[in-house]
Amino acid sequence: MGIEGSFWRAIAVYRVASLAYAALLLASAGGYQRPILGWLILGVMALWTAGATFAYRIARGRALLLIDLLVTMGCLLASPYAQGPEAGPAGVMPVTATWIGGPVLAWAVHGGRRAGIVAAVALSAADLWVRGLRGFDLFVPINGSVLLILAGAVVGHVARLTKRAEERMQRAVEMEAAGRERERLARGIHDSVLQVLALVQRRGLEIGGEAAELGRLAGEQEAALRELIRAEPSTAENAGLTDVGTLLRRFGSTTVTVSTPATPLLLPAGPAGEVAAAVGAALDNVRRHCGEGARAWVLAEGDGESVTVTVRDDGPGIPDGRLAEAEADGRLGVAQSIRGRIATLGGTVAVGSVPGQGTEVEMTVPAAGPAASTGFGGPSYSYGRERSSGERSPGDGGGRPSDVARRHRPRSQRGRMRRGGDHG
Repeated sequence: MGIEGSFWRAIAVYRVASLAYAALLLASAGGYQRPILGWLILGVMALWTAGATFAYRIARGRALLLIDLLVTMGCLLASPYAQGPEAGPAGVMPVTATWIGGPVLAWAVHGGRRAGIVAAVALSAADLWVRGLRGFDLFVPINGSVLLILAGAVVGHVARLTKRAEERMQRAVEMEAAGRERERLARGIHDSVLQVLALVQRRGLEIGGEAAELGRLAGEQEAALRELIRAEPSTAENAGLTDVGTLLRRFGSTTVTVSTPATPLLLPAGPAGEVAAAVGAALDNVRRHCGEGARAWVLAEGDGESVTVTVRDDGPGIPDGRLAEAEADGRLGVAQSIRGRIATLGGTVAVGSVPGQGTEVEMTVPAAGPAASTGFGGPSYSYGRERSSGERSPGDGGGRPSDVARRHRPRSQRGRMRRGGDHG
């Protein structure tokens, strides 16, 4: 099991070496006062060393760890009966010797430094009891207990750090492999599918008529496919978070400009998908009510506490009372597909429109906590997208739409359209 497996093998070696040391002490002391009981305790230690070494290979759970601790404590508490009542106060090493460190190391590797300290404290209390600390005699040496607790804390801390380093290395390897595969697929797509879509777009525009419509659709699909293969995989997905910007950039086309921060806008996967679906519904409304040639701009931003996505179009706008009338007639595109989705996330929707100046739909949802902070010192946006003909969309560089420039100012200074507005 990688680096963790190395820890368990080291613990097994430690158990065997400690068992050999305990046998040497027992032999050199002539079996203590009751040799038969002393060798019987050593036999139990040998059997458990073999059993624990095998058991930790196939299952490492709380039950096994608890049994390991209890068996070791039992052997430790049985030592005075083999050594005699005077052995403990005289400072004689118990039969278990350093063998009691095995469970401490196992708890530390499995559960971290806190678990290691808990096991060490339990065994240290039993060891001090065996050595005669019944009346809290401060003259009884406690060096072994201190070393045992320190070992549990240090080994647990190192084991946890090592596990995290191994996980990060594994993620890095997976990301590198995914990146290489993405590059391979991107080369193949660029040499085949994108070239064909560009040709269909160019020839369709040249022929005109219905072929022009096919060319326009091919151009949109080409732009969306380019964005898909250019997008970098998000490392936050491993933590259950999704970059909203990655989902929104897939809507980009020759008529839709998507502007997102250079840093991720993180939301849980479910809410992020709902926000993207609401944006898709808003863009569908633009195409349906403003015509296929209408332009739209999607702007995403975050301040660490919330994520705001705005969809703006250059259509004719919404007359006063039109949304309420549509909802009364049962047409629930805005009410359910947009406002309903955002409301279930605890967010709000503001719809503003001025006749002849387009419509703006602003959706705001709570962020995913501190991890969602985009770290803005100042906004860092990528305006516009590359088009198949090499042209730049009107949203590029200094030609970005006025609403995008307006949003670079603080919220308190923004002037929003509110005529005909409807709040969700």
